Amino acid sequence: MKRAARGAVVLAAAVVVLGLVDAVLPRLLNTYYLTILARIAVAVLAAVSLQLVNGFTGQFSIGHAGFMAVGAYTGAALSVYTGAPLLAALQQFMPAALARALYFPFPLLAGGIAASFAGLLVGIPALRLRGDYLAIATLGFGEIIRIAILNIDAVGGARGFSLSVQSGVELRYESLGAIAGVVALSVAVIARLVYSAGGLAFRAVREDETAAEAMGIATTRVKSEAFAVASFFAGVAGALFAHAEGYVHTNSFTFVRSFEIMAFVVLGGLGSLTGAALAAAVLTAAPELLRGFGEWRMVLYSLLIITTMLVRPQGLLGSRELSLALLRRALARRAPGP
Repeated sequence: MKRAARGAVVLAAAVVVLGLVDAVLPRLLNTYYLTILARIAVAVLAAVSLQLVNGFTGQFSIGHAGFMAVGAYTGAALSVYTGAPLLAALQQFMPAALARALYFPFPLLAGGIAASFAGLLVGIPALRLRGDYLAIATLGFGEIIRIAILNIDAVGGARGFSLSVQSGVELRYESLGAIAGVVALSVAVIARLVYSAGGLAFRAVREDETAAEAMGIATTRVKSEAFAVASFFAGVAGALFAHAEGYVHTNSFTFVRSFEIMAFVVLGGLGSLTGAALAAAVLTAAPELLRGFGEWRMVLYSLLIITTMLVRPQGLLGSRELSLALLRRALARRAPGP
């Protein structure tokens, strides 16, 4: 009972904090900075979801942007073709803000489910491969997904797909508190999965796939499950991106984007969810923070990545998770003695 009460208090506190974020930040920051914060949140979710496959299961997938594209276009299409008239009807009976808040989870779930289904279609045959062969296969599947979407006129084709005002309803959802809440909940679910007893199977496959099979673990099934779950949350990240930006184009989901997400995972530390989140936040914000350097901006960005890999080849956090206890130990080591 105490645990349930504690959980209710934490949930209520989180809702209050996210509500304050929505109320205060738009008064302190302009639209440009709010957009950057939303992109950081999307990058964090994409990186943490890929960590499940690359970091905890030990597979080498570099087609993650393709599953983000599936989620983005599925969520956007649902909002444009179904959500707009539904929201218009709901707003006749309740405030617009409440109607949008009640509707917002549906395109995210639709995008996640569609991406998870695509992940299963790709993962079942591809995850019988290993190493470089798996990387090439996932990269190819990611590009196939992107090019297929590029040729579907119902979602804009080469023009891109806009979540413009439909039926007098604004479909773009810029609530930073809601976006942060979705990302936090998703990361908590992934953490619960990988650090539960069932999550040991992922790490067993990573350490030695042959030994895991000898111990009775169905390695192909475990890898497929990891791939499907990672694809689900990549789809949620894509749907978040589409609704935060208000416009989606396949150029946002090229293989370059897949490499960026993989860089977040490697630089953060393979096997560290908080490391991937930290690297995604820093590397997403860095190009904007360096914008004042003009044409040298991307050179400095590249040097930042190279320097990080030279100084911390195991990643920012290695395989550890950032926690208050870890911070206290680090500070204690740096504190001067008496």
